[in-house]
Amino acid sequence: MNGNVIVGQSGGPTSVINSSLVGVFQGAKFGGCKKVYGMRNGIEGLLENRYVDLDDYIRNELDIEILKRTPSSFLGTCRYKLPSYEKDCSVYEKLFAILKKLDIKHFFYIGGNDSMDTIKKLAEYAKTINSDITFMGVPKTIDNDLAATDHTPGYGSAAKYVASAMKEIILDTDTYTYDSITIVEIMGRNAGWLTASAALARTEDCTGPDLIYLPETPFSYDKFISDILEVKKRKSSAIIAVSEGIKNADGTYICESTKSDMKLDVFGHKMLGETALYLSDMVGRDTGMKSRGIVFSTLQRCASHIVSRRDVTEAYEAGATAVKAALNGETGKMTIFKRLSDEPYCILTETHDIGDIANIEKTVPKEWIIDNGTYVSNEFIRYARPLIIGELTPFMVGGLPRHLSIKD
Repeated sequence: MNGNVIVGQSGGPTSVINSSLVGVFQGAKFGGCKKVYGMRNGIEGLLENRYVDLDDYIRNELDIEILKRTPSSFLGTCRYKLPSYEKDCSVYEKLFAILKKLDIKHFFYIGGNDSMDTIKKLAEYAKTINSDITFMGVPKTIDNDLAATDHTPGYGSAAKYVASAMKEIILDTDTYTYDSITIVEIMGRNAGWLTASAALARTEDCTGPDLIYLPETPFSYDKFISDILEVKKRKSSAIIAVSEGIKNADGTYICESTKSDMKLDVFGHKMLGETALYLSDMVGRDTGMKSRGIVFSTLQRCASHIVSRRDVTEAYEAGATAVKAALNGETGKMTIFKRLSDEPYCILTETHDIGDIANIEKTVPKEWIIDNGTYVSNEFIRYARPLIIGELTPFMVGGLPRHLSIKD
């Protein structure tokens, strides 16, 4: 036997995060591990001794297939920042005592940037106390901003949702002949990968959005109005995609204009939102045209009814690869994808040192942002298009998708 395993999920969920959980679960079972525990609400829950034996909830192949199609974090999530162990090791001592009690040999954390910081700290602490527990990161984020990997599980499905919804909004808007401006807000703090995916809506049956604004490029409201008026010279409706994290040249977020005191999360990140609503009010006032703001919000990350099959498959593989590496003695690493070609699409799945990933944001290359900061290039389209390919139909019961959940 290869010892017991524990797995947790952290940060904002995605529509395929549970496919990675299944990858870890089945990878551990196939690898001869005795028990697979699940942290309830990540590290935060584990520190409170809240965990489950996954065999009690994943009992057969049907459960496996339903779980792959279940959005959000099956185990529950958290946003918990581990302190530096050099300054305060009491949390680590408590955590490692729990891991010892459960006879854990392999620890897996499914998450984004902050979660990889957790893996980095735990692996480093384990080394200082000569612990033989392995610590592996499994990537997850719709923001696609993790370094070292070509892309991140969760991004392809969120991009598929964004592009599909954008096509539907455009069809709805083009029904009318009167002047209108529609501003769609898409998630993305400092990296505009998801907002850029709105460009995928430009197909043979759809014009796509007219303008796209990413946080990689400084935002100017005066230029924004000028860009819209240029679009209005050739068509009655203007459809615009904006990242929630677009900022002025001085680095202040546009949505800060709507709030006197922006709240921070536990990692010190400003809690963004309402960018499109603010801009819509301003544009309507300054142009006299009908203007509306649409905020996709959590729909982007929980729309499991329109996932990318490729994303589901790769999310599973990310979890299974992490297990295989851990069983081979690797620790302090994360699963990554290396792209070999776009057409035909081909990737390699391997692992990479967590030190090159934690706390580093991967942004959209500047050369992929074109038309004076209002669109993305064909290079981006070639990069993103393969990630949205394929569908995985939910199991429907009573006309609605069936999901798997833990009943507390």
